[in-house]
Amino acid sequence: MTLNAFALIILAGLIHACWNIAAKKAGGDSRFAFFTSVLMMFFWAPLGWWLGRDAVPLWGAVEWGFVVASGVLHVVYYVILLRGYRKADLTVVYPLARGSGPLLSSLVAITLLGEQISALGALGIAGVVGGVFLIAGGPGLLRAAHDPAARQRVHKGIAYGLLTGAFIASYTVVDGYAVKVLLMSPILIDYMGNFVRVGLLAPVVLRDLPTARTLWLAQWRFALLVAVVSPVAYVLVLYAMQQAPLSHVAPAREVSMLFAALIGGHLLGEGDRLARVCGAVCIAAGVTALALG
Repeated sequence: MTLNAFALIILAGLIHACWNIAAKKAGGDSRFAFFTSVLMMFFWAPLGWWLGRDAVPLWGAVEWGFVVASGVLHVVYYVILLRGYRKADLTVVYPLARGSGPLLSSLVAITLLGEQISALGALGIAGVVGGVFLIAGGPGLLRAAHDPAARQRVHKGIAYGLLTGAFIASYTVVDGYAVKVLLMSPILIDYMGNFVRVGLLAPVVLRDLPTARTLWLAQWRFALLVAVVSPVAYVLVLYAMQQAPLSHVAPAREVSMLFAALIGGHLLGEGDRLARVCGAVCIAAGVTALALG
């Protein structure tokens, strides 16, 4: 992994952790996902037009197919993530989603895309996954909680986290193939996917406009923050994918857990602080191994 790709991933990790904390605090559902997608379309329209005026007319069925597939996977991922944040703690859902997604996408990249990974890189993946496991609660996740309500909340967090991770792996592979093999613009594939997301989510909003209006008044600030910064984080990752193997970039994204442990855990008051710190150290070591391997 090049130093430039490594720097892109570090910056993307900080941004990613911050917007997830904002989404958690918003407590939104699929309508919040619609708000963010619409705001993304308008806020990033000048850049989308500037980059797409020459490139988009040259796209064929394959390129548009990848845009649609990316948009569908992203919207399902985001809705599941938001639902998980409403049903469980961020410090359970977020780590499991971030840990299982890159592990699956790395396995796909190695087994199906023919990418190679060194022993040090494999050790880095293990460090990232182990660190995520510690931040999520460590062995406590495998033991039944004394409080039935708390146990059910943890179990829901595990289920939503793993399901979210599966969709993270899916869109990572789809988008990674688009930018690495089809040489599509990372910015355009993310921006054009917004139109797909808005189209899929619009019926949910239109079914109950008064409720949507009430939610908008309560959540628009969080939605605007997510709309402005989340595309930056993901586009930085897509550019890193153009410069380094997907099997290295995907797990290295888990550096966001280091920031989430230090920022999100403090703001939300969730989880055991010592376990979060130990997990963050494991992630940092794993990311370093990936960068070197």
